[in-house]
Amino acid sequence: MLNNLIIFVLAAFVGTEVLTKVPQTLHTPLMSGANAISGITVVGALVAAGMTTDPWSTWIGFGALVVATINVVGGFLVTDRMLKMFGEEEASPASVGAPQTNGTAE
Repeated sequence: MLNNLIIFVLAAFVGTEVLTKVPQTLHTPLMSGANAISGITVVGALVAAGMTTDPWSTWIGFGALVVATINVVGGFLVTDRMLKMFGEEEASPASVGAPQTNGTAE
């Protein structure tokens, strides 16, 4: 039990350190990869819920399926929102209607 706790704490520390070092431009592809892994979790929950005859195990598998599906859908919504933020090129309010100059003093 203590060994498992130590491994969990070390994995959480290493994961936090690695994710905080990722540049902002790589967060979107990283989230897409995490969504793919969550999709595998959905398949695993389907298999776990369908392979048992015990009603409690079926309900636990169904709960895992619901939570994993929420995770996948939420991840794709956040990824889509991040991609839209990268795609928008809006003019700043100060530059709207301002005369264009070529950088020389008059």
